[in-house]
Amino acid sequence: MSSGTDRNTRPTSGDRSIDERCINTIRTLSMDAVQQAESGHPGTPMALAPVIYTLWQRFLRFDPDDASWPNRDRFVLSNGHASMLLYSMLHLTGVKNPNNGEQVRSGELAVTIGDIKRFRQLDSKCPGHPEYRRTTGIEATTGPLGQGCGMSVGMAIAERWLAKHFNKPDFEVFNYDVYAFCGDGDMMEGVTSEAASIAGHLMLGNLCWIYDSNRVTIEGHTDLAFSDDVAARFLAYGWNVHRVGDANDTERIADAIETFRRSHDVPTLIIVDSHIGYGAPHKQDTNAAHGEPLGVEEIRLAKRAYGWPEDAEFLVPDGVRQHFNASIGERGRRLQKGWSELIKAYKSKYPKLSREIERLQKRELPDGWDANLPSFAADPKGLATRDSSSKVQNAIARHCPSLIGGSADLSPSTKTRLTIEAAGDFEAGKYGGRNLHFGIREHAMGTILNGLALSNIRAYGSSFLNFSDYMKAPIRLGALMELPVIYIFTHDSIGLGEDGPTHQPVEQLVALRSIPDLITLRPADANEVVEAWRVVVGLKHQPACLILTRQPLTTFDRTIYASAAGVARGAYVMADAKRGKPAVILIGTGSEVALCADAYEALNKEGVAARLVSMPSWELFEQQDQAYRDSVLPPEIKARVSVEAGSVIGWDRYVGPGGARIGMHTFGASAPIKDLMKKFGFTREAVLTAARQQLGLAKEKAA
Repeated sequence: MSSGTDRNTRPTSGDRSIDERCINTIRTLSMDAVQQAESGHPGTPMALAPVIYTLWQRFLRFDPDDASWPNRDRFVLSNGHASMLLYSMLHLTGVKNPNNGEQVRSGELAVTIGDIKRFRQLDSKCPGHPEYRRTTGIEATTGPLGQGCGMSVGMAIAERWLAKHFNKPDFEVFNYDVYAFCGDGDMMEGVTSEAASIAGHLMLGNLCWIYDSNRVTIEGHTDLAFSDDVAARFLAYGWNVHRVGDANDTERIADAIETFRRSHDVPTLIIVDSHIGYGAPHKQDTNAAHGEPLGVEEIRLAKRAYGWPEDAEFLVPDGVRQHFNASIGERGRRLQKGWSELIKAYKSKYPKLSREIERLQKRELPDGWDANLPSFAADPKGLATRDSSSKVQNAIARHCPSLIGGSADLSPSTKTRLTIEAAGDFEAGKYGGRNLHFGIREHAMGTILNGLALSNIRAYGSSFLNFSDYMKAPIRLGALMELPVIYIFTHDSIGLGEDGPTHQPVEQLVALRSIPDLITLRPADANEVVEAWRVVVGLKHQPACLILTRQPLTTFDRTIYASAAGVARGAYVMADAKRGKPAVILIGTGSEVALCADAYEALNKEGVAARLVSMPSWELFEQQDQAYRDSVLPPEIKARVSVEAGSVIGWDRYVGPGGARIGMHTFGASAPIKDLMKKFGFTREAVLTAARQQLGLAKEKAA
């Protein structure tokens, strides 16, 4: 059975007059929306309207009635400032909203004319840049340039893996293409080069970027700062490159796209020369058409140039919607119906794989995914949490076949390679492997992980914590899109030793904790690692960071200390005062919990009533109700000490304005770990001194 993709059928151009009417509708809707909002970017939608029209109307395999159909082609607008280009298409093609999680034929329009009139307004379905989950039909949140390019590479990788894993003879369940629009700004951003390099290396022939070369940016013409031979660059990356000299030449555009569809050996770049602000007599080809409204008079003149009613606003002429419905609408419905029939037959023949596809689409875990998670016996020598994490990760991967990822050339150090049987490597022409090799490209890795997660792959990536700085933009976007990406960051403190301050993270934990909706976990021993993994794998709509050590950490005796299951609540009482109410609370994370435990035992021997709290995750702790948080950190107990080998910023939330915060106030240094810990005050004596001072202050206040 085939999947009915029409891959070998050449689309026809149809009636040229209706084509022009549709293209100018896209242009004028974009101009009018930006003008009404008094904010936005009109020039690129005016230039690229013929390009997006040709792609969507004649090629894109997309069902407006079912925008989440799993085998649809993906379209990513990496130059997201041109968002009105996409909103216009979503409206004109009649994309429907889902109903109770399922697309319905009779659903309301995802983008109405009313929504377009409210472009860039509060709670609009048409925000300034496209936002995934806010508006049906948006495949990815874009805007920061280069991010969409990287995400499209992740989507293309996902298709190749899905096809290898699920396709069977006569059952092409997955064979979609990925298209991305990008501009001069994308081409200047380094992440685009990183992503293009790995896409070429992997020979992702299902990926097509369409580059709008209008040679204008906000400051002026690109020759101010950009003179690359982009075609030569991409040829060197191993891409096919085609050039269309005029963005209005829809037949040449169609030829280039058709050539891409016929040659699925390497990715394709189509360079389209365009005129930003096309049709605006005074602002075409200038930066004035880039990031501000054209003005009422200039819009009037542009409409005159198009042969458009000059005073009409938000006009959709008769026949335009019907024309879109008769092409992309009918084609999409037919292809989606064919795929649905295919999947029914597939389900009958391959029920186990079919259930796996269903779980993937719903981001559900297989039954028994945690059946064989390890348990670690008490051990004073212990394991580095990167090592215990590797054991847990591989145990999970055995039961979760969609757990796929890799590292930025650091898996021997981060211990994130999947070593279970048949895990294999994902390589050019060998797309069934689960170990990805991102090379030394942290930024691109972050964007690719987002693309994989947008395709419902359970993606993870790893690097040293210090290098999370390179990944801030995609981590932030992953949180904004509510994607359950897993980031594994090792070498989490000055404890990595001799590599010195260039590699020793100080402020990175604070940076990660500052990202809304990101879960950060810094487990204290091997059993906390188990529970941390249990948390992150169970997340459906939040990314998470595991912060792990290079150095071995004591595995606590859980017959003496509380169960590590408390990790799920972000913080828990690991050990309490031997008698009565605690007088001082010691709070630690990660490697410093053992230090706090030593101080806790010493204080108890002195007869001081102390409480030991492990706090692996601020975010999870803040999700708990007030009663639980007060049970861990009773408000009346003011004597508190936090210990973490990172910046102290933020710890006043938990120790109070008068509490002691032992942490880093400077960069680290190059030396053996014992010398570093002593130099920077991470010793039992320092914790005891701080605790005694807190007790003394508490007594003074009481007196």
